[in-house]
Formats: sequence, structure tokens, C-alpha cells
Amino acid sequence: MKLSKRVAKIQPSVTLAITNKAKQMKAQGIDVVGFGAGEPDFDTPDNIKAAAKKALDDGYTKYTPVPGSPELKDAIIAKLSRDNGLEYKRENIIVSVGAKHSIYNAAQAFLEEGDEVIIPAPYWVSYPDITLLAGATPVIVEAKQSTGFKITAGQLENAITPKTKLVVLNSPSNPTGAAYSKAELEALAHVIVKNDIAVLSDEIYEKLVYDGFRFVSIATLGEEIRKRTILVNGLSKSHSMTGWRIGYVAAEKDLVAAMSNIQSQSTSNPVSFCDKASIEALNGPQDFLKGWVAEFDQRRRFMVERLNRMPGVKCLLPQGAFYVFPNFSGCYGKKTPAGTVIKGSADMADYLLAEYKVASVPGIAFGDDACQRFSYATSMKTIEKGIERVEQAVKALS
Repeated sequence: MKLSKRVAKIQPSVTLAITNKAKQMKAQGIDVVGFGAGEPDFDTPDNIKAAAKKALDDGYTKYTPVPGSPELKDAIIAKLSRDNGLEYKRENIIVSVGAKHSIYNAAQAFLEEGDEVIIPAPYWVSYPDITLLAGATPVIVEAKQSTGFKITAGQLENAITPKTKLVVLNSPSNPTGAAYSKAELEALAHVIVKNDIAVLSDEIYEKLVYDGFRFVSIATLGEEIRKRTILVNGLSKSHSMTGWRIGYVAAEKDLVAAMSNIQSQSTSNPVSFCDKASIEALNGPQDFLKGWVAEFDQRRRFMVERLNRMPGVKCLLPQGAFYVFPNFSGCYGKKTPAGTVIKGSADMADYLLAEYKVASVPGIAFGDDACQRFSYATSMKTIEKGIERVEQAVKALS
């Protein structure tokens, strides 16, 4: 069968591929330390699971409204008001099958052939491919380690052309953990409004921040930027509900209506009983987060401190999320004990997995070949074992 041209433009998710490979090795009895997963290792809180069970027992298993039930939309609206100081109506909200699906639908509804989308690198692996699937062109702007993996207003201004329609902003970031301050966001918002483009603000790691950092949504910085913002969030990271697949968008009603039309012809509604669980997640107790963040913080500091001890490795302390993004370029050009030369991040990832049974994600998948992404969404015991192996691997290079 002859496949469509669009399929040739995209690649499978590297992060999912690495995670699956590590799982296969574990299934074979191999002692693999997995630093690839992008999901919290904590269980979904019991009250949320209980809400899903009750929904099942109550027979809440049929079709629901395509863009999410009114009750779930109201819970999202209440959350955005309570946590972010943003006011939306039901017509501004659509619930989809995870935040990735939300971004995909937004791209399908908003982008077309000839449009350009500015994507800061390092970037989440799916942004360029989702852009390509919508027929638009990704324009990559490099955010270097020396600038904290954040782009400046000047970089954004210089990247804008008459074809620019959207800029993607992910704060806190996957893969770097970098987060933009209010002042940095204000500078970016000024450029966005001045050039009359839109911003997709991926806020999925909003709740996972450290050292007293105050998360700010770019949509809060005035009416002009708010109406140009496609705000994306969900419950996967904040409530450890990755498998439940609930994400949402808050945006102008015309875009939300178009996204709903697209969704009606693809997945239709979010899973019914996950709808009820999500209402409980948003409206119920949030006190568990304090303990989660404290545990992530401990792991974060340990990993960064140990990585920075290794010869040829440099690692910034991330401001949010649950990833570190160490620079291994000081190891490039060296040989493994088997005589293989490490030429880039893919070689480094292969070496760590094959020889030391540590699964990481090569930075090239995120647009930065100097780095590796390690997730610290795993136990401290596992982290200690894995980091010890990484150190052995680095010291074995010559």
C-alpha cells in the first residue's frame, strides 16, 4: 500500500521508544535502570481512583459531550480562576484525550500550509512533528545552556517572518526543567502582541516547581496576550494520571469550536469515567502535591550534584518538571572500552544502555545533541544505582 506523504515527514516518539526498549530488557530479566519515563512514579491519589470506580458502578460509561462534560469544564474553569487568576467560560474550554491530543487538535484547527511555528530548542519531541502533520513548518530557535535553556525576546523577534503564526512556549520545560519568570514572559508577550501572532503555552508541569519559584501563565499578562494564547494543561503530571488521558485547552471560543469539530471526527469525547475522576482531581484535596514536590526536589539535587562531579559533564539545576538535561559533549570524541567512538548523544545513549544498563533519552531527539535527558521520576534507590552506573560509564571512556 502507498502511504501518505505526511507519514514520511514524522518520526516515532523517541522517548516512548526508549521506555519500551528498557521495559523489554527488564522483561528478559536484565537489571535496567530507566531514566527515560516522562511520568511520575507516584500512584494516582486514592480519592481520584474512588471517583472513577463510583462512576463505573453508577453506569457512567456512555458517550459524553465531545468537548467534555459541563461539570468537568466547570472544574477546569474553577481551577484556572483559583490557581492562575484567569476567567473563562465553558465555550472557551475543550477537554481532549491527553495534553498531546489537545496540542494536536489545536495545530489542526489553527495551522495550515505555509505557516511557520517558532519552537525553542530544546523542545518536547512532539512539537515539530505535530506542526508538520498540520502542514506547517517548524522554525527552531536555539536556547543554549548558557542562557538557562530559555530564549530571549530578541531571539523571538529575529525569528518572526510574515509567515509566522504561532510560537510554542513550554514552561516549565520538558526536557530541561527551565521555567520563565514573569519578567521574561512579559518581554516575550510584548513581542507576540506587537507582531500579532499567537502563543501555545504548554503548562503541563505547572505544579512541579522548586526553590520558591512562582509559576506564571503568559495568558495572565493582559487581555491582548490572553486572547492570543492557546493554554494547554492536563492532569498527567500534576496528579500522576498519565494513563487516564485527560488534557484540556483554554482559548478563544472560535478556536475551541473548531477543535471540537475536529475531535468529533476523531476520538469524540474523553473517556466517561475519567471525566468524573478528573472532576475529583481538580476539585478535591491537593495536599499530596507538597510531598511529591519535596521528594522530586531531593532527587533533583542529588542527580545534579553527582552529574556535575563527572569529568566532561555539566548539568544545570532545573527549575521545574522532573528532568535533568546534562551536557555530555565533554565526553564526545572519546572511546568506549570496546573501542567505539562517542560522536553524539545517540551514541552516548546507546553506550549507557548497552554497556551499563541505563536508559536515557538522547538530546538530539529534543534538538540538542550535546545533552541527555534523565528523568528523576523514579525512586531515590533507583537513582542512586543509575547515577553510579553513569559515573562508571563516563570514567571508562578514554
